[in-house]
Amino acid sequence: MIAFQPDQEGPLKGLVVLDLSRLVAGNMVSLQLADYGAEVIKVEDPKKGDPLRDWRTKGLSVHWKVYGRNKKSLTLSLRSAEGRDLLRRLLPAADVMIENFRPGTLEEMGLGPDVLHAIHPGLVLVRVSGWGQDGPYRERPGFGTLVEGVSGFASKNGFPDRPPVLPPLAMADMIAGLYGAFSVMVALKHRDRTGQGQVIDLPLLDPIVSILGPEAAQFKLTGQIPQRTGSQSRTASPRNAFQTRDGRWIAISASMQSMAERVYAAVGRPDMTQDPRFRTNADRIKIPDEAEAPLRDFIAARDFAEVMAHFERHEVTAAPIYDIDQFLEDPHVQARQIIVELPDAEMGAVPMHNVVPRLSASPGAIRTPAPDLGEHSAEILGRIGVDAGRFAEMKAAGIV
Repeated sequence: MIAFQPDQEGPLKGLVVLDLSRLVAGNMVSLQLADYGAEVIKVEDPKKGDPLRDWRTKGLSVHWKVYGRNKKSLTLSLRSAEGRDLLRRLLPAADVMIENFRPGTLEEMGLGPDVLHAIHPGLVLVRVSGWGQDGPYRERPGFGTLVEGVSGFASKNGFPDRPPVLPPLAMADMIAGLYGAFSVMVALKHRDRTGQGQVIDLPLLDPIVSILGPEAAQFKLTGQIPQRTGSQSRTASPRNAFQTRDGRWIAISASMQSMAERVYAAVGRPDMTQDPRFRTNADRIKIPDEAEAPLRDFIAARDFAEVMAHFERHEVTAAPIYDIDQFLEDPHVQARQIIVELPDAEMGAVPMHNVVPRLSASPGAIRTPAPDLGEHSAEILGRIGVDAGRFAEMKAAGIV
C-alpha cells in the first residue's frame, strides 16, 4: 500500500476545472487533469450527487473511489436561481468547465456559452454528449452503449455465427474522456496565445469512430461489409487466442512476416511459409483457420507454463490472456506499480490504476482520495464570500 501524495503539485497546478458532468466521460476528462495537478471541483446535486456514486460493488462506490480521486466536491442545486448565481460567481476563477447535459439544457438554465463567455472570455467549455451539439440526433439520449452500436463497433465485435457484442465496460465514454483531456490542453494552448476561450463539442460517437480503422475507405474500395472475425484479424495472420491443454489461454499476434516465420518455426512447421497458400500475410488472411491450425494443435497438446516458456525461448510474440487475479499477480504489473493500493476508510486499501502516462520531469500523482458528497462546499464557496452563516442557510434551503 502506498500513501497519498498531497504535496505533489503536478504540472497543471493553478488550473481550475468546474466539472458539472455526471457518470463516466466527463469524469474521465477531469480525472486526467486532476492527476496532473489541476484543481477539479465536482459540482454535484446536493441530494443525489454524481450518479457514478451509485455504481456500487457490495454496497461500496468503487467507481467513485477510482474516478473521483484528486477531486473536490461542491454540492450546488443548479435548479435554483441562487445555485446558478453561485456558479456564475465561481466562473471567473475557473479555466475550464465541463458539462454533459442534453444539448440545449445549459442554454435553458441561462448558462449557455454566450453567457459564460460574457462573464469569462477565456473559459474553455467542454460539452460532452452522446451525439454532438448539432445534427438530427442531438436531443436523443446518448449513453455509450447506444453509440457503440451506431458507430459500427458492435457489428465488428464478436464471432460471425453469434450476435454482435457490446463491450462490457464504458468504452465509448472512456475514449471520449481521453480525447476530451487532450482537447482541453489544445484549447488552453490557444488561449495562452490569444486570450480567447472556446467551446469543445465532445460527443461520444466521433471519438469511437476514429479508433475503428479505415472502415469507410475500405468499404468504398470493396463495397463489402466485413464479417465478424472473433479474435482473428482482417489484417494479420496468424492472430488469435489459443487454449492450452490445462484450460489457459494465450494470445499470439504475428503482424510482421518475420514474426510469422518465427512462430511457425517454434511450433515445428517452418515449411508453412514455403507453402504458396501461407507464404505471405496477404495469403494467410484469406484462410486464417488453416493458417492457424499448426498453432492450435501445438498449444492444445501442452500446458500453459510449458507453452509460454517455449515461446519465450523462441521469442514468439505471445502473451497470456489474464483474468484480473492473474493480472494483479504478474511480476511486471507489480514491478511497474500499474495498480496501486491506497488507504481507504471502508476497504482498508483500495486498488486502482496508477497515473497514466508517466512523465519524467513533471509526473502526476494521486494526491487525495475521492471526496465525500459536498466535502469541500464550504471551502469553495468561502472563496466568493459565502460565510458560515449564509452557508448554513443555503444548506437548510437545499441550495448546497
